Amino acid sequence: MPPLPVAATPHLATGLLLAAAGSVAFSGKAIIVKLAYRHGVDAVTLIMYRMLFALPLFLALAWWATVRQGRGERTPLTGKDALGILGLGVTGYYLASFLDFWGLQYISASLERLILYLNPTLVLILGWVVYQRRITGLQALAMAVSYAGVLLVFGHEADFAGPDALLGAALVFGSAISYAIYLVYSGELVKRLGAMRLVGLATSVACLLCLLQFVLLRPMSAAIVAPEVIWLSLLNATLCTFAPVIMVMMAIERIGAGLAAQTGMIGPMSTIAMGVVLLDEPFNAWIVAGTVLVVAGVFLVTRFGSAAARPD
Repeated sequence: MPPLPVAATPHLATGLLLAAAGSVAFSGKAIIVKLAYRHGVDAVTLIMYRMLFALPLFLALAWWATVRQGRGERTPLTGKDALGILGLGVTGYYLASFLDFWGLQYISASLERLILYLNPTLVLILGWVVYQRRITGLQALAMAVSYAGVLLVFGHEADFAGPDALLGAALVFGSAISYAIYLVYSGELVKRLGAMRLVGLATSVACLLCLLQFVLLRPMSAAIVAPEVIWLSLLNATLCTFAPVIMVMMAIERIGAGLAAQTGMIGPMSTIAMGVVLLDEPFNAWIVAGTVLVVAGVFLVTRFGSAAARPD
């Protein structure tokens, strides 16, 4: 029996709206980080404030998701689960977030979003390396198109950012790899605990690690920052971190991961638009061409392979 057309999905409009809103909200994170850097804060302090404000929200999410399952259906946490949550919290949210924040000190928000948008291609590559999953010729071609687009934008940015562009791009690419590792290894725990519960627990671990990192690497006096940094971090933690996680999860429940990921292609375009308007970042034919190549390549990868959305 052939699959039902997408139009038959009962909550299609709501799901598409949630996926688009979540993608735009995620994209705003880079803009807020770049605005905060204008007030002399460093990556360690900035991510500490973001995670400080986000921690109560994700703890509440973990509690709600656990209670929602009911006592009869709730899966008790084992020692193996705890180690898995710790590992996923480190790779998927702590390391991925910190490398991303650090990289944004050196590159534009537009290039950062394009690099992070390569996540589905990295998941495909890791699936091939770890599980020997076959990569088709079309998928390989789509990946080549995506990476060509990133290199096109990177080459343009390197002209005026110099060696810093290479460092920043490498850090953000490391962030993308770290999150791809999370996606590849999270499947078993998602089945056991549920997506919402796992996200709440793993992100709470990452929040605590970011707070510990600040305590170990910075004097407490470093917490004294401009009021603008506090308000931007609060906005980042709520509107650009917690809210989009919920919106994307709700979208996936309504329209599936594949269509939600494809709707998320609005993300790079919204980042570029906000970067031009709010950060005075350049907008030219090189950026347009690179973005088209990245989005086209990732669309083909998610259309003919497994899709993955990034809640960072």
